[in-house]
Amino acid sequence: MDYEIFRQKVMNDILAERDRQDKKWGIQSHEYPIWLMILTEEVGEVAQAMQKEWGWGKKSDASNLYQELIHVAAVAVSIAEQVLVEGD
Repeated sequence: MDYEIFRQKVMNDILAERDRQDKKWGIQSHEYPIWLMILTEEVGEVAQAMQKEWGWGKKSDASNLYQELIHVAAVAVSIAEQVLVEGD
């Protein structure tokens, strides 16, 4: 199995999600505690999607595990972009 194909799809999907986020909210810049809240909320949706497969956890619209993971990665990329812009 050629895992490079999967890696490329994941990376393309993360970039597409970043583009979607920028179109929806514009370029964002937050204090790091705010970013942490946003990222944690997204990680919570990953947990909900994982729990849904087991039939437990609260009702949620977070049912697509792959998509929720892409959201987490895209938010992390957005934070990393800000770190570079600010010259950490």
